[in-house]
Amino acid sequence: MIAWLSGRTAETTAPASAQPAPRRIFFSRRELDRILSLYGRMVAAGEWRDYAMADGVEVAVFAVHRRSSEQPLYRIEKRPALAKRQGAFAVIAAGGRILKRGHDLDAVLAVLERKLLKLVDGE
Repeated sequence: MIAWLSGRTAETTAPASAQPAPRRIFFSRRELDRILSLYGRMVAAGEWRDYAMADGVEVAVFAVHRRSSEQPLYRIEKRPALAKRQGAFAVIAAGGRILKRGHDLDAVLAVLERKLLKLVDGE
């Protein structure tokens, strides 16, 4: 026997407790292009040698390493939940100190750009 519920059969209706899978957070192509551009320049300067990427339910992370066996020097994070407050993007140093947080990725990455300029100028 099939029970009819508002025009659909009982077999086709999902249980009320079933929720869709949580959405994963990723960097967009433009964001990733911007990060990889900076990464390439830092590799050319001899500062960075490796990177790792991770996606999650709350955060996407791009971590840069001097050597792959070490802890990341910097983490570039995207947390959309903070977009209206502090900004979705952050650059975090190895010790966990937040160097810059903001709404615009280019402005946040400027903290690392300044480090590149110091390396090029020799200061």
